[in-house]
Amino acid sequence: MINRNFLFLAFILSWLYGAAQHQNILLGNFRDPNEPSIYIDPKNPDRMMVGVNIDTYYISDDGGYTWSEGRLFSSTLGVWGDPCIVIDTLGNYYFFHLSNPPGPAWIDQIVCQKSSDYGATWNNDKGIGLDGSKAQDKEWAAVNPLTNEICLTWTQFDEYGSLNPNDSSIIRFSKSIDQGETWSNPVRLNRVAGDCIDGDNTVEGAVPAYGPDGEIYVAWAGPGGIMFDRSTDGGNTWLDRDIFVSDQPGGWNYSIPGIYRANGLPVTCCDVSNGPDRGAIYINWSDQRNGFNDTDIWLAKSTDGGFTWSAPIRVNDDEPGKHQFFTWMTIDQSNGNLWFVFYDRRSYQDENTDVYLAVSEDGGESFLNFRVSESPFIPNQNIFFGDYTNIAVQNGVIRPVWTRLHDNQLSILTAIVDDEIVGISAEESLRPAASMTASPNPFSRTSAISFRLKDNSRVSLTLCDLFGRKLLNIMENQMLPAGKYLEHLDPGSGALRPGVYLLRLSTGTSSSVFKIVYSP
Repeated sequence: MINRNFLFLAFILSWLYGAAQHQNILLGNFRDPNEPSIYIDPKNPDRMMVGVNIDTYYISDDGGYTWSEGRLFSSTLGVWGDPCIVIDTLGNYYFFHLSNPPGPAWIDQIVCQKSSDYGATWNNDKGIGLDGSKAQDKEWAAVNPLTNEICLTWTQFDEYGSLNPNDSSIIRFSKSIDQGETWSNPVRLNRVAGDCIDGDNTVEGAVPAYGPDGEIYVAWAGPGGIMFDRSTDGGNTWLDRDIFVSDQPGGWNYSIPGIYRANGLPVTCCDVSNGPDRGAIYINWSDQRNGFNDTDIWLAKSTDGGFTWSAPIRVNDDEPGKHQFFTWMTIDQSNGNLWFVFYDRRSYQDENTDVYLAVSEDGGESFLNFRVSESPFIPNQNIFFGDYTNIAVQNGVIRPVWTRLHDNQLSILTAIVDDEIVGISAEESLRPAASMTASPNPFSRTSAISFRLKDNSRVSLTLCDLFGRKLLNIMENQMLPAGKYLEHLDPGSGALRPGVYLLRLSTGTSSSVFKIVYSP
């Protein structure tokens, strides 16, 4: 009976989240936008910015419900794609991109453009990493929340696309300690160089992340698989040897039906929250280790500063044989929850494509997958789709952003996703409360709710729907001494419909929730 109840509960939850609809917001569809990058203002989560190829940006000041559109016209070095958006702790907005200056040079440096008035105006530009005629490509930035410094990592090609074995690709690093006004001389990170073909043996995908004490972590893909490096002195020195994280069977440059080109390049994040996994480093990527017809999303975790790594952990929870691709990961630093966005074809036999999110509230031990796109789309393999999606999370505000290619039209969308949508605030745990149980669960007539208090507490116990709305007060603001307690949940005569609900236990100093299923 226990197994049957567990399977029923799993089915209900899977159906619920798989069918969940989150409001989709169209940011724009002019000038064939793709490769979106999003960032939420740490000073005000209602403010956020998205940049897209090649020179378009969108600004929202109401949490992502409405957006205004702008373009970068001020760069004397030219704008040539790979947008990366960050917002520093002072509220300055940064749009990083490749260069395309007048003359014979092409993407010869990375460009930083800054706005101190929420995107209304932009400075001319700051070039980073100029190195003669060599190509600077696929940059990404991170902000240190402790010092407000900004670091940048990217790939340098001796000659982009060269077949000459003497030409190579390397990972470079630079940082700014004065809000992007000046940048340090770039240094090389990787010890083993890649080729210049822009394929599996090229080193690419360098995404930096700051640790809780200002450490800098970065991983990339290349001929040796996924490799990792770290600096504990602000980027001045790095490890003598790259650390192996995982192989990438099938390579990072793989094929997805209907997609112009696809990749499984890694994303690096570090938990700097005050949660139980503070200091853990995570690397997220995709590959086809399970076959060319089965692309999966993976995660590796390190709890010792990146010196050792877990075996790859599968993030998508569908049956084998379908494609999940173009993943991105971030961490809600208010609680340490991991959030992922990716394209997903689990529900179809053809090239219909959904957008899914996954969340882990236990440091990558388990994942909840749910669809956020309102409708699927069918891409066109002859139209460039971009190389990445993106997601930003701040204090329970979750905003994925993705490219939709349907009927030969490219557009950029986001979805309104908040912890409250599944009935849980940023201050509460998504895990069942360790001190609370309900039996039976699922229940048909009545369920006994048991909880234990470690200290004298003022307690409220309520039944809520999955939107967090209170339906029933089981216990309200009662002062109780430490000990074990037993209450009963009675759905009443027709007062409660069959479905999934939340029991919320609040003690005045903490709050936690427990999922319960009513199945009469």
